[in-house]
Amino acid sequence: MNTLKEVKVGKTAKVVKIHGEGALRRRIMDMGITKGVEIYVRKVAPLGDPVEITVRGYELSLRRADAEMVEIE
Repeated sequence: MNTLKEVKVGKTAKVVKIHGEGALRRRIMDMGITKGVEIYVRKVAPLGDPVEITVRGYELSLRRADAEMVEIE
């Protein structure tokens, strides 16, 4: 299983599934990260957390723990 956490800077990935439970899963989906959407990884902070992505035309910062719940292809 590949996750959004593993995507390199400058690469695009397509969401396959969002893991997690309840409010945490809902929060990720409310940010626009849903099945089938393409995510572009813009940059990663020096210590690796957070990850800055572009999804649905806007920029978003995501913690590595949250990025690990997003399965990609």
